[in-house]
Amino acid sequence: MTPTPPLQPLLDDAVIMLEAPTQAWSDDIGRMGTAPIHGIYHGDVRHIRSIEITVDGTALESIGCVSAVPQQTVLTDLLRGLDDESADPKVRMDRDRRVAAGAFSERITITSHLDAPVATAVTVRVLPDFAPMQEVKAGLGTEATWSWDGSICRAGEASFTLTAPEAAVTQDGEALVLRWDAVVPPRGSVALGWAVDLDDPTLVVTAARPSRAPQPAVPADSRAARWMAQATADLSALRLALPDHPDDAFYAAGAPWFFTLFGRDSLWAARLALAVDPDMAASTLRVLARLQGTGHDASTAEAPGKIAHELRSGALSLPNEGVHLPPLYYGTVDATPLWICLLADAHAEGMPEREVRALLPPLRAALTWMTVHGDASGSGFIDYADESGHGLANQGWKDSGDSIQWRDGRLAEGPIALSEVQGYAYEAAVRGADLLDTFGEPGGAELRAWAADLRERFRAAYWITTPEGRYPAIALDAHGAPVDTLTSNIGHLIGTGILDPEEERTCAALLTAPSMSSGYGIRTMSTDAAGYWPLSYHGGSVWAHDTAIAVHGMIRAGLDAEARVVAAQLLDLAEGFDYRVPELHAGDARVPGGAPLPYPAACRPQAWSAAAAVVVTHALG
Repeated sequence: MTPTPPLQPLLDDAVIMLEAPTQAWSDDIGRMGTAPIHGIYHGDVRHIRSIEITVDGTALESIGCVSAVPQQTVLTDLLRGLDDESADPKVRMDRDRRVAAGAFSERITITSHLDAPVATAVTVRVLPDFAPMQEVKAGLGTEATWSWDGSICRAGEASFTLTAPEAAVTQDGEALVLRWDAVVPPRGSVALGWAVDLDDPTLVVTAARPSRAPQPAVPADSRAARWMAQATADLSALRLALPDHPDDAFYAAGAPWFFTLFGRDSLWAARLALAVDPDMAASTLRVLARLQGTGHDASTAEAPGKIAHELRSGALSLPNEGVHLPPLYYGTVDATPLWICLLADAHAEGMPEREVRALLPPLRAALTWMTVHGDASGSGFIDYADESGHGLANQGWKDSGDSIQWRDGRLAEGPIALSEVQGYAYEAAVRGADLLDTFGEPGGAELRAWAADLRERFRAAYWITTPEGRYPAIALDAHGAPVDTLTSNIGHLIGTGILDPEEERTCAALLTAPSMSSGYGIRTMSTDAAGYWPLSYHGGSVWAHDTAIAVHGMIRAGLDAEARVVAAQLLDLAEGFDYRVPELHAGDARVPGGAPLPYPAACRPQAWSAAAAVVVTHALG
């Protein structure tokens, strides 16, 4: 029999607790270690692979799992082997598990309603792991060598300190074993506890200080209120900072794989959530400005003025995809114009003038990258190509290798000039010019001329007619040919100003038509395309943030009726996932009485999916 190749872990039925940069995954009855994703992670390392709890003399029979906040899960089990013979269960165990940044704890409480004492032994078996996150994601096993000195478990620079008051702690082969001999008094309870403090001095991110933003107003719609409450809690749990500037927070992209700074993701999350947390926009801008490119380096995709794509503690290798990224990687074509757009939004929302003025030098550098360095191939449009041979083949938000396809399913040949990036660039140039004018800086007229020229050339080069209608192509390929698949990318153009009002209405109509609208949001690719598949990562699935960006643009373009239709679909989606919206879900068409189908490897929570709640609430308000 041919061995099964390594597979990425599925996530959709797992329970997560998180407070960035720490997270813990288990199943809904508290078992940790029965699925590939399970474990306790700190940064990019899984410190503990599994936790197994046993109570002598009885099986554990789960009756409850409650996760009221992202940082806590309470599990309840019956211990009927310790009970009497009556029908009512009288002995139970409650496990209160919590995470904080750099910490995990569990409080075990056994309660009895019996008239006699109950004697038992409780054992917790902890399996250290220290597997790199990228190996977990790739489905690879690891055999890390670790040492134990009676309180600290260490592998290389990563370690955790274990405390378990009143427990006997021993090492049993590959596991650490905690044992309590407990006597539960008649009609009483006994509480046992243990905890680990996790440490990794190589981390390049740290927990952010608490947000000063007030709680957002509670929407009148009860479902919108539930989504907003969950989204706000998740966004709070995803807050990170860089160690040398702990006051400047940003949103980690998402759990489990993206617990770090991602330029595009952090910018869009901050932009979508701007109405409820303007401080996050300002701090995200500052964080990314400090990492802005200063020179040309093909190995990292750095260029002067370019905004970074991602930051990690070490190199990221994805052997299944042939990708090897350096710790600080700049392979994103859209983060730079998006940085400019967010700065303009933040200024309009009241970002203090002194803070905006301090960002004028990085603004000028970003504008220069966009107008001078962004057209790497000489196509006349902002484009990308991986020059390193081991970077991302696609460098827009749809960054999987097969995301840019022709209608017949062929992959487009790069360099690629994405349509939505031209829209971002047009908006960035116009609004960047306005910022320069506002602060008495030169260059506004030249930027507006550049933007006007881009707009006219875009109209001539991108608009196509296919059996599905007339719309902008997803991209131009290496030969300047418009790649003709109808995709959700056209939703990102609405509201940027690169389209005229009639063109915006045309795009909105296509996005709400059956081939693109799943009933739970906008598909990434039309069902009429040969490459469409509802479980394709970027070729037919639905991403909540992608749909929310279209709603955001529709509102700005005055297409309020269309925005409400699409926003209502996202609210139904949120209800279908109990208000924690995943990274993406399957693009199957909605059926009466049905529910959205998971994409089983989708991350959750995801910052920009959570931030979609803010835009939806605005659209439906």
